Amino acid sequence: MSTAKRQALQDLKVIELSSDIPGAWCARMLADCGADVTTVEPPAGSSLRRRGPFPNDVPDPETSGVYLAANLGKRGVTLDVETNRGREIFLDLVKDADVLVEDHTPRVMEERRLDHAHLSEINPRLIVTSITPFGSTGPWRDYNATHLTTAAACGLAMGLGHPDREPLTMPFDLVAYQAGAAGYSATMLALVARESSGVGEHVDVSATDTIATLYSIAITTLLYRGITLLRNGNHGSFLYPDVFLPCKDGYIGLVCNQIAQWIRFLELMGTPKWTEERRYRDRRAMTEDYPDEVDDLLIAWLKEHTREELFEMCVKRDVPLTPAYTVKELLDLPHLQERGFWVPVDHPQAGTLKFTGSNFEMTATPPSVKGRAPQLGEHNTEILGESLGVAGDELERLRTVGVV
Repeated sequence: MSTAKRQALQDLKVIELSSDIPGAWCARMLADCGADVTTVEPPAGSSLRRRGPFPNDVPDPETSGVYLAANLGKRGVTLDVETNRGREIFLDLVKDADVLVEDHTPRVMEERRLDHAHLSEINPRLIVTSITPFGSTGPWRDYNATHLTTAAACGLAMGLGHPDREPLTMPFDLVAYQAGAAGYSATMLALVARESSGVGEHVDVSATDTIATLYSIAITTLLYRGITLLRNGNHGSFLYPDVFLPCKDGYIGLVCNQIAQWIRFLELMGTPKWTEERRYRDRRAMTEDYPDEVDDLLIAWLKEHTREELFEMCVKRDVPLTPAYTVKELLDLPHLQERGFWVPVDHPQAGTLKFTGSNFEMTATPPSVKGRAPQLGEHNTEILGESLGVAGDELERLRTVGVV
């Protein structure tokens, strides 16, 4: 008798028509929860296949780290939906699907007649999740954007970097991944709503709105205090200390929002003589006027200790401090290993690689990585031929003319 646990979305059928990280990552999160996800790529392959990193720095559309990570647990087909026959086959795919995840501009989907208004006519229960830079309404709705321009448009970039330098964006396409995660959450809500309504709906996710919401501290600070947050370098937005500083073997992050936490940290340092000066009792002035000066006072003591020594001392005294780990160190971090966060996955061309698992656990219906990412067109015969009934000779002809 099988002891495998049921997954939350294992009866859900998802079609993904994405061109970038947001749609792919949203669908990956649905796949981790058990959904049967089919990603539809153009015959030349997703643009993500051309993005690194690549094993041994050798570009290969089958071994792109970004593509492999964002497409774990999916099946894959190739289809040119801009052709008449390609569109017909795509419509057959979504006729009995529960969710379509896409990240094209509204104009593109409307011109293809693949937007929610058209698709709901053939499948009223279909939920269409659109994840775009600026949303499906407004004067910017049809603009394309990268994660850098999205970060700039939502105000985030103006708060990142050093005050005497240009703004920065979030690293590693984090804006795009956050938009994908927002799409996943909104899709789950739409699925709950469909249980009572019986019909699907259009889920309109704006990457700019998503990040502006997450960066709401800047908005509330302006509205409440009339202060525009500026770039603070290695300092955060809260009262000092909210900072990354060097120690004996790397860096630590120290955040003492509460005065009691700050006092306990100073006591840990032995309550240095300089703490008696009025200058170092005004935390607002320390935050806004001379944080670098106070940094130097802390660094002198921090450099006498390693990250782990500081972490253990601060845990015992209830002081919020954490080591700043490199990605290589995270691979061996006992906490993440015990939670099964890293998942080794075999791939016929890329070999065995470690990927991140789910960022949450559920006891009754646990998420998990179901398998590797698909190779280009790997499931064309299974899905287009066997499931949809496209004859083998037609599939071959469509392949010859570039429709699949």
